[in-house]
Amino acid sequence: MLEEVIKSLESSPVVKKGEYNYFVNPISDGVPAMDPKMLRELSLIVSKYADLDVDKIVAVEAMGIHLATALSLATDIPFVVIRKRQYGLEGETEVYQKTGYGSSNLYVNDLHAGEKILLIDDVVSTGGTLIALLNTLKDIGLEVKSTVAVIEKGEGKNIVKKETGVDVISIVKINVVNGKVVIEKTIED
Repeated sequence: MLEEVIKSLESSPVVKKGEYNYFVNPISDGVPAMDPKMLRELSLIVSKYADLDVDKIVAVEAMGIHLATALSLATDIPFVVIRKRQYGLEGETEVYQKTGYGSSNLYVNDLHAGEKILLIDDVVSTGGTLIALLNTLKDIGLEVKSTVAVIEKGEGKNIVKKETGVDVISIVKINVVNGKVVIEKTIED
């Protein structure tokens, strides 16, 4: 069921950013072009493994947006985007995130204590973004029913579990070996 995702990942170019091997893929970068079949495939697989008994799907700007949109269209569950821009809306919550390649603030709006959510993002590698978000979302009083990272790279999934107690559902675990993306495991293995 993950043919398009695997094909896309295995053909991803890899660029060096300092010591970091950065793979370029439609899921994580929006280039090359995203094949709609891959979004449908991802929506189906997330629907199969994640708890959809939620009030909202929550995505992280920017690369979680297309994933949340596709999942929302497939499930009729509304979605909210955690943004990098501050709006100053009533109830807005600021989140400081630190990743393997930078740090910034994120802003949470339109999420309310007692709501059940599914959190989706493109990649978990160091765990920094998900740890910061999960801690903040719990502080707000949200019930995080599922946390999904489509691509797992490195130990981020395990770090998130250790730091927050939350299991991250990853669809595909990859590594970069000799300048190529290698699929180590899929959710269906």
